Amino acid sequence: MRFHSGEIAVQEQAGVRSAAEEIGESILDHFAPGAKEFLERRTMAVLGTADGRGRVWASVVTGAPGFIRVVDDRTLRMTARPAPSDPLFNNLAAEHHVALFAPDFVTPRRVRVNGLGVIKDGQIYIRTEEVYGNCRRYMQERILLGPRPVTPGDETGAAQGSALSAQQQAQISGADTFFIATDHPKHGADVSHKGGKPGFVQIAGPRRIAFPDYNGNHMFNTLGNIVVNPQAGLLFIDFDGGRTLQLSGSASIDWNPERLRSFAGAERIVDFELTEIIDNPFGFPLQSRFRQFSRFNP
Repeated sequence: MRFHSGEIAVQEQAGVRSAAEEIGESILDHFAPGAKEFLERRTMAVLGTADGRGRVWASVVTGAPGFIRVVDDRTLRMTARPAPSDPLFNNLAAEHHVALFAPDFVTPRRVRVNGLGVIKDGQIYIRTEEVYGNCRRYMQERILLGPRPVTPGDETGAAQGSALSAQQQAQISGADTFFIATDHPKHGADVSHKGGKPGFVQIAGPRRIAFPDYNGNHMFNTLGNIVVNPQAGLLFIDFDGGRTLQLSGSASIDWNPERLRSFAGAERIVDFELTEIIDNPFGFPLQSRFRQFSRFNP
């Protein structure tokens, strides 16, 4: 893998440039043995895309095992239909950057796919440019149990806004997991997972949140993209109740050692300013059962 200027800048500032180069050699442009079977057993994935105005969004898609299919060693197909309020399908009406994050919350294991995506006949096709596993730390163990009972009207009622309500702030500040999507204008989209003990995401106001960046895989795909393009999308899932919060806005990185003391285990802090939020009470249609927090959480 060839890192772009933003990733290299963060790697150098963090003092891990050599380690990043070694790890980057494991990133392929195709599916390695075992990735096909892993992906085709998943019942959820998170996708990162950008809309026509340059705003970045993280979206969750779900389905029965097999809704993700590896067509060949560089092509993935998904039979998935997100909520009508989700920008995902519009964002991929024509071929565009897309990133996919497929987790196993029990193992825990995860596969990331970055490339170009497009919608054809209601299905999502992704042509791979980067395929790799990822750091397993900070992932809480959950069992996905299958579809949540559906009642009429569950697919309606999503609301849009530009500031966080008290209810939305409570969901975010109580989260132990969220996903972040970013996009580099030339090198493409990326989506990754962030986890920690509830409270690791801090509310700084109705349009501002902050969260720690812990020690990870040293590649800094997310932070490197932010250095070049601050647009980012966050996805918070209420795994118990099914509500999803999709936030789009801009992010920045704070390396101030004084401020780091207010975030346990932080090596950097990411500040996020909200532009738009989509609140869907029924955005995550799967039931789940929490097992335990990651032993790596600070």
